[in-house]
Amino acid sequence: MAFLAGPRLLDWASSPPHLQFNKFVLTGYRPASSGSGCLRSLFYLHNELGNIYTHGSVLYHLFMCHQGGSPVYTRLLALDMCGVCLVNTLGALPIIHCTLACRPWLRPAALLAYTVLSGVAGWRALTAPSTSARLRAFGWQAGARLLVFGARGVGLGSGAPSSLPCYLRMDALALLGGLVNVARLPERWGPGRFDYWGNSHQIMHLLSVGSILQLHAGVVPDLLWAARHACPPD
Repeated sequence: MAFLAGPRLLDWASSPPHLQFNKFVLTGYRPASSGSGCLRSLFYLHNELGNIYTHGSVLYHLFMCHQGGSPVYTRLLALDMCGVCLVNTLGALPIIHCTLACRPWLRPAALLAYTVLSGVAGWRALTAPSTSARLRAFGWQAGARLLVFGARGVGLGSGAPSSLPCYLRMDALALLGGLVNVARLPERWGPGRFDYWGNSHQIMHLLSVGSILQLHAGVVPDLLWAARHACPPD
């Protein structure tokens, strides 16, 4: 994967201020690069290489060292937050649809409410001043999903019996990944030891992949159930 000779890498103190968001990652920062230089960093070792190859939205991590500086970085971060918000939104809509399949009078209102809530959460994430504030912003969506899961758990909602455990694991993995990222673990325990591999952001990415796989494992049987199930008469 990393087979090209790269430029001289920077330490944390020498990196641009907008990239100094994890003081426990001490080395391996790419210098300011052109667009082609950012693309070339796909093929040499630096401290964002693991994040690039474990991320569903590659642009943020790949081009964050662009020579355009903080303005380019801010746009990339906004694009990344929009991607997270879209996953949280579009992933939950089929869950709500199936949970309220036998409550057609309530389902459109719930779908609309969650979409509006997601828009608010996305805006809060875009304007959040810190990683912990962004996690709290997306917590509104997680809270709404828990209400849906609770309704299903107590029999007020419907769906495939095997799906609810998948959804609970989905949000548990996503929450764990967010907390690990905010806490900067394990690099907080050993600054410099996890600069290239095994740091909190990479762990969050892997947990996010697991979360999405759990979403898929739950939604597929849910949609098949909804296509075949006949709701009882009112």
